[in-house]
Amino acid sequence: MIVMDSKAQLTVDIIAKVVEGRITIANAAKLLSKSRRTIERYVKQYQQVGIKFAVHGNSGKAPPNKTPVSIKKAVQKLIQEKYYDLNLLHLAEQLATNENIVIKRETLRGWAHDIHHVKRAKRRRSNVRKRRERMEAPGLMMQMDGSPHRWFGDKKHCLIAMIDDATSEVYAEFFPSETTVGCLKVMRECIETKGVFKTLYVDRAGIFGGPKRCNFSQMQRACEELGIEIIFANSPQGKGRIERAFDTFQDRLVPELRLNNINDIAAANAYLKHVFIPQFWQSKVQVKSKQAPEFTPLSKHINLDDICVIKDHRKIRNDHTFSYGNKFYLIDSPLKHSIANQKIEIRNTSKKGFTAHFAGRKLKISEVNEPSKLASEDLAVQKKLEVLALIEKLGSVSAASRQSGVSRDTIHRHLRLVKQGGPEALKRQETPNLRHKNCVDKAIEDAVVQFSIEHPHLGQQKVAIKLSEALGVDISAGGVRNMWLRNNMNTTALRVEKSNALAETAQKVASLATG
Repeated sequence: MIVMDSKAQLTVDIIAKVVEGRITIANAAKLLSKSRRTIERYVKQYQQVGIKFAVHGNSGKAPPNKTPVSIKKAVQKLIQEKYYDLNLLHLAEQLATNENIVIKRETLRGWAHDIHHVKRAKRRRSNVRKRRERMEAPGLMMQMDGSPHRWFGDKKHCLIAMIDDATSEVYAEFFPSETTVGCLKVMRECIETKGVFKTLYVDRAGIFGGPKRCNFSQMQRACEELGIEIIFANSPQGKGRIERAFDTFQDRLVPELRLNNINDIAAANAYLKHVFIPQFWQSKVQVKSKQAPEFTPLSKHINLDDICVIKDHRKIRNDHTFSYGNKFYLIDSPLKHSIANQKIEIRNTSKKGFTAHFAGRKLKISEVNEPSKLASEDLAVQKKLEVLALIEKLGSVSAASRQSGVSRDTIHRHLRLVKQGGPEALKRQETPNLRHKNCVDKAIEDAVVQFSIEHPHLGQQKVAIKLSEALGVDISAGGVRNMWLRNNMNTTALRVEKSNALAETAQKVASLATG
């Protein structure tokens, strides 16, 4: 059985008419858009093999370079189970590196479509923006930002990165969150490697001195000391190079960290700096610049330890002490003149604690341990002991009573307590069940409680009036409220709750009695 398409059928019909002499070879060449020589060859083949000449010799045969079905199924299984979050180009690279399987990207695309598993890029409508060309030389502009994401493990971490606008050379490190310390560390790494750059292009976050923190940003202060100008972007698209870099990191770095079973910051930073950036970023993303770098070498008299740190200021008191972190510190360094009422600079480092500096000079300090204040209960015990000590000094309880203003009965009671249990016995003993002699009679309080439960929505004033009329006893609204407080029913909700509980208890008792 010979299967032909419409084009092949047209060719057979025209060649058959040429053989039959119904049309000429010249007309056939025009109809089929072929040369005379090709038509003559078709006629010769038609006379030898018939209509088979119109069918290609490889039709129905498998191509010699076709990938075996077993490899196709194995790759599809790897896509579903192991490489499910890789894009097609990254997948081709990983298959060649890890599985020794070399497959072209478009072939992988067809195989992935067969199992309905293709990772597509997010396409969003956005406003058309004017393209900005790269800077002419490295070091003219660096872009910096942080990207919170689930890079590895189950928790979110932040990748703080800095990228050169001219060459896309990147400096990055993982941190628990986007902090000033992390930004200073990444910027310091760039400066130590290349030198001081000219401008820093960032968003309007408070870390970089945005509107929320325009007066006390540590990054802004460090850049001013290094002579770096900060430029604020009005939109994320303005600093698109660092934003696209984060897209690449999230697309490629996340799967690689997962495939290498990396779940902690230390291992992730080691893989990022020693594997991912050298092997992929520097070879496939980073570009070369035609002009010489504009980085300024770091001056010898500039110490980055004094700049890339968190700095605070405290006012020095008249006794050359200052407070920091809820503690007092004394300046021990010898000073020729007093520096009272001046501001001292505190440089806070995460590893070494902090150091104090004044006029560029490091000061020796020591912590001042102030005596702790006694609690009110301990103060009361101390006063009682002082009265007892006054008795020994004066030799008379009456004299001590007159001088201290404490009654003799109280002094004798304190003497008995000290004799029985020592100074600890002078502490006030809690008596929660003791009913004060000035408290209202227990029967009246029970009547108030019972009436309040029966009428939970009445206020204290109405309860006092109705009970005064019923019992003939003068009860104030404040007295009613005090009784409510003692019985934990000072709100309408509490009284309603107690009323419902009492009603449920009565129903249960009634049901048990009838049953």
